[in-house]
Amino acid sequence: MCEKGLCEEPDKACHAAGVSSGGATRSSAATRTVQRTVLQSKDCLSMAPPGETPAQGPVVGRFAPSPTGRMHAGNVFAALAAWLVAKSQGGRIVLRIEDLDAERSKPVYIDAVQRDFEALGLTWDEGPYFQHARTEAYRAAYDELRERGLVYPCFCTRADLHAVSAPHRGEKPVYPGTCRNLTDEERAFRALERSAAQRLAVPDEDVAFVDQVQGFYAQNLGTDCGDFLVRRSDGAFAYQLAVVVDDAAQGVSSVVRGVDLLCSTPQQIHLQSLLGLPQPEYAHIPLLVAERDRRLSKRDKDAALDELLARFKSPEAVIGRIAGITGLAPTDDPVTPEELLRTFDLAALPTTFPDLVQVQWDRPCSSDEGASDLDDRDGDNDDG
Repeated sequence: MCEKGLCEEPDKACHAAGVSSGGATRSSAATRTVQRTVLQSKDCLSMAPPGETPAQGPVVGRFAPSPTGRMHAGNVFAALAAWLVAKSQGGRIVLRIEDLDAERSKPVYIDAVQRDFEALGLTWDEGPYFQHARTEAYRAAYDELRERGLVYPCFCTRADLHAVSAPHRGEKPVYPGTCRNLTDEERAFRALERSAAQRLAVPDEDVAFVDQVQGFYAQNLGTDCGDFLVRRSDGAFAYQLAVVVDDAAQGVSSVVRGVDLLCSTPQQIHLQSLLGLPQPEYAHIPLLVAERDRRLSKRDKDAALDELLARFKSPEAVIGRIAGITGLAPTDDPVTPEELLRTFDLAALPTTFPDLVQVQWDRPCSSDEGASDLDDRDGDNDDG
């Protein structure tokens, strides 16, 4: 299972274990085609040469919100941390709108998230770029994987996966390979009943990396995660594939996001290796939670940005509150991101937070004015 016990978002997370690094053999001409497609995409920035870490050049961080609702305190915290990590290294920030979920993504939230970032002083240098405009780049990467025989159709439902895996609370089922070895006849029969998703067949191999916050982390792709989706049954490309292609195209060398996505990183590193794309540095920060083990959600009205601005009276006070409870500042006095940058120390980040997994949103702080209790609702989290 995942060491942090928080990897529960479909197709963004799995389980963790293992001890050594691993990779996959890169193909040649097909991989070069994918690299060219990524480089030639209209929103391409400065992709590093294949096989090199983009951090060897100027640091590029990213904001990657999903426009499915107004931001909450957890989203602001992730964006603030990403901004500080990049700017403390003289880097820049890319704004990417992760609107793969066409049904839930709304134009009003696309406008709102940009206004919110601006009001909070979380400036970006390039973008916004939109995932809905990146289909051809995702298709090129998917086609290479398919042509190399690494992808197969999967007809399993989510209920099927839970029935065979019976995960404990906070875990995502490990895909057992149910559809991996179906015959052509079996696939044709199942295709009559439902559309197939497409899974990447992973090896029984460990992938490891050193996270800038969590430290050494390893996962066995075969036993701790299983084959994962690269295309959904409705034809949309999956998060894991899209984010890998986008990070490379947009020159992203620094990924800062919640620890709930730590378990996704070995999958993404594996895809980077397969496609010959560079690997960013990763920093997985603790989640802001309304109570122990329950993440803040866009449905947590008391933590929504509109409510925070009404409660704390200014953007500087909102930033100060978040910085104070997470350890980015010694108090929760009003402060701007630029002021926090003056004392921010990337090397000290692992010891900055009061807890590496989760920080309670309404926990007492040195200058707390008395936080109200939050409603008990389900959580969700944006990436960076």
